[in-house]
Amino acid sequence: MAFQGKHTPSLQEVNASVDTTKRKSRKFLAYLGPAYLVSVGYMDPGNWATDLAGGSQFGYSLLWVLLMSNLIALLLQSLSARLGLVRGLDLAQASRENYPRIVNISLYILAEIAIAACDLAEVLGMAIGLQLLFGMSLTQGVLITVLDTFLLLFLLNKGIRKMEAFIISLVFIIGVSFLVEIFIAKPDPVEMLSGLIPSIPSDSALYIAIGIIGATVMPHNLYLHSSLVQTRKFERTPEAKKKAIKFNIIDSAIALNLAFFVNAAILILAATVFFKNGIYEVAQIQDAHKLLAPMLGSTMAPLLFAVALIAAGQSSTITGTLAGQIVMEGYLNLRIQPWIRRILTRLIAIIPALITIQIMGEEGTGKLLIFSQVILSMQLGFAIIPLIHFVSDKEKMGVFGIRTPIKILAWICAIIIVGLNIKLVMGEVGNLFDSGAPEIVKWLVLAVVMFAAFLLVYIVFLPAIRKKKTAREEVRLPHGKFEMVPSLQVAEYKRIAISLDFSEVDSNAIKHALSQGKSDAHYLLIHVVESAGALVAGKEISDFETESDYNTLKQYTEYLSGLGYKVDIKVGYGSPKKAIPKLVEEFGADLLVMGAHGHKGIKDFLYGTTVDSVRHSVKIPVLIV
Repeated sequence: MAFQGKHTPSLQEVNASVDTTKRKSRKFLAYLGPAYLVSVGYMDPGNWATDLAGGSQFGYSLLWVLLMSNLIALLLQSLSARLGLVRGLDLAQASRENYPRIVNISLYILAEIAIAACDLAEVLGMAIGLQLLFGMSLTQGVLITVLDTFLLLFLLNKGIRKMEAFIISLVFIIGVSFLVEIFIAKPDPVEMLSGLIPSIPSDSALYIAIGIIGATVMPHNLYLHSSLVQTRKFERTPEAKKKAIKFNIIDSAIALNLAFFVNAAILILAATVFFKNGIYEVAQIQDAHKLLAPMLGSTMAPLLFAVALIAAGQSSTITGTLAGQIVMEGYLNLRIQPWIRRILTRLIAIIPALITIQIMGEEGTGKLLIFSQVILSMQLGFAIIPLIHFVSDKEKMGVFGIRTPIKILAWICAIIIVGLNIKLVMGEVGNLFDSGAPEIVKWLVLAVVMFAAFLLVYIVFLPAIRKKKTAREEVRLPHGKFEMVPSLQVAEYKRIAISLDFSEVDSNAIKHALSQGKSDAHYLLIHVVESAGALVAGKEISDFETESDYNTLKQYTEYLSGLGYKVDIKVGYGSPKKAIPKLVEEFGADLLVMGAHGHKGIKDFLYGTTVDSVRHSVKIPVLIV
């Protein structure tokens, strides 16, 4: 057991819940699953809109964009899985560990925008599917999507394997539906192959191409995958990690190629049925559904289309919710009830959907879907660049840091995506300044763009800046002179209190405490619950945080007791400055060991200094680690 650092396990409810060590002959099967949950994001309703628009307007000519996006996705998802498997952190947690708070808050906001854009596409897709099957209005369909809020909670309670099975069954429905659609449409194989030759027919094709990239390589999937791979319990040896990485790459290859088949099928269907028949403006999913029956001469085609759309919307909304939980907990270290998180995410998506339907009518949903995918693409750089830096860090990744050829490929992918988005943003800002929009809107948009550009440059060059700074500090490090140490009698401590705050210094605090008392001492592990509820209710509080903290202390106790140490635990409530000295006195400790709070300067003013207050309140030695 490793001492818990400042991060709680990612997706704590299902973390390490699938034991791969019990399977010998079919170990590979135990690892299959996470990539399928990720893959549904690559075939959500937002993809449908961009693929339909691309196929109907430009025929097969943007097939190469889908193939390129799929290859990029496979590379990036494998890097995301590597991060989670090797370091036991998801992408948001790794960012919080590496970047200043203001940067993490900015990245969190961008990640939430991406998730909201994704959820918007899923809400509209589900509503459109319900409309096509049952004839209800889009407004009714959008409101009904609130009801799937509790499906995720039900599936999580059943375990991650049940959730994976449910998602895979939905993916199977989507795949079979489009296999039948393609069989009915009978596209020309030679013309399809011509679409794999790179070309951008026009500026409008570039907009659709960027939308396809955003719909295929989705930023929230990078957070999701780095977390989902941690649902597998395996030995933390180098050999076991290597095998886990290998199995997850295979899992990703199978799942993402299936997603590529679905996306390619939608684009090919649109190109075959609409573009070749001179129908070039089919960006609306509803229009595609209406035209399928007369164009293909089959009533089954539109029915399968609607069923697949509902399956795609339902499956991707589940994984979008998980991604939202991951980024909130990872960046902010803030955990709220999953059902509250789900409702908040869904409301953020429902409100713009309802506004669009009321203002632009149902025909505006296609444009909104494509716009949501362009937003996703614009967020990609802020997820991809940190990911590349993290998996390239040999100091933290060890032998599992990516090699130079993979690193070069990853940076090429990042440059392609960021470059396309810069071109698009510059064009859109230019159009805005040429328009009659109010001046305040123009300059507000420009300020946001400049801030995003600065943030992007910062996260690109931060590792180089840190290395240079570290090297300079080492050169300037002064050498102290030798001084004789007087002979002193070593103090012996029999009752040692250890204050834990579940940060990265807890492990060192426990080690130093054990070195002071050895196996003869009596140890007390202390943690103070500082939530608002604890401040008011004190020890009468009963919530998730208190229960979780108590269980974590019990884990420490069981581990240390198994090593032969005498250990008790105590939980305090409210202010640590008051609770810790009180618990120390009640225990009768002759030594208190505490971890440093890890901040200084203005942060001391903002957060307070527990260590200083406590050491002035107790009458025993305090060892600060």
